[in-house]
Amino acid sequence: MVRFEKNFIFGLATSSYQIEGAATEDGRSPSIWDTFCKTPGKVYKGYTGDVACDHYHRYKEDVGILKEIGVNAYRFSISWSRIFPEYGKYNPKGMEFYKKLIDELIRNDIKPTVTLFHWDLPMWAYNMGGWPNRDSVKWFQEYAVKVFEELNDSVKFWITHNEPFCASILGYCLGIHAPGHKNTREALIAAHHILLSHGAAVEAFREF
Repeated sequence: MVRFEKNFIFGLATSSYQIEGAATEDGRSPSIWDTFCKTPGKVYKGYTGDVACDHYHRYKEDVGILKEIGVNAYRFSISWSRIFPEYGKYNPKGMEFYKKLIDELIRNDIKPTVTLFHWDLPMWAYNMGGWPNRDSVKWFQEYAVKVFEELNDSVKFWITHNEPFCASILGYCLGIHAPGHKNTREALIAAHHILLSHGAAVEAFREF
């Protein structure tokens, strides 16, 4: 029988908007997916992530399930608009949830793996031009730096962007993901800025 190496990491993954719920709690502001899901005709039966799996309230139960099925890593994403509900306005209450989640994972010998961006751009960032605005690189770096400051002591595995293709091409060219645009030029500029923001976040991380 072929066996995995002892140091092989078995993990599961989620994303903030798809699992957390608590869409308006503890200072969180809307993301582009909140708006997109509530736009008639965009999402099957108008389903939203307002409640989702209610992970925000049931994270201890969820971590218990992870422990029970034997995984040793959990990749989750952080809701940018929970951390910065407005540009430049840090929300400690939003960060508190992720600290509690990480503590619970560590207590259960599960490695926390953090994704900084899983498609849910804050609406305030979208209203300021979104990813097609080159300033988005700076916004993302500022957000990433704050997350690193708060969580770097307890998190060893980091991911900047989940599937940049989805945020740029599906969101800005094909219009089937938030924000629902159909503009090839916008999509290519957005993709470029997302990649630049990855580099900016990595450079910032290396300072820690």
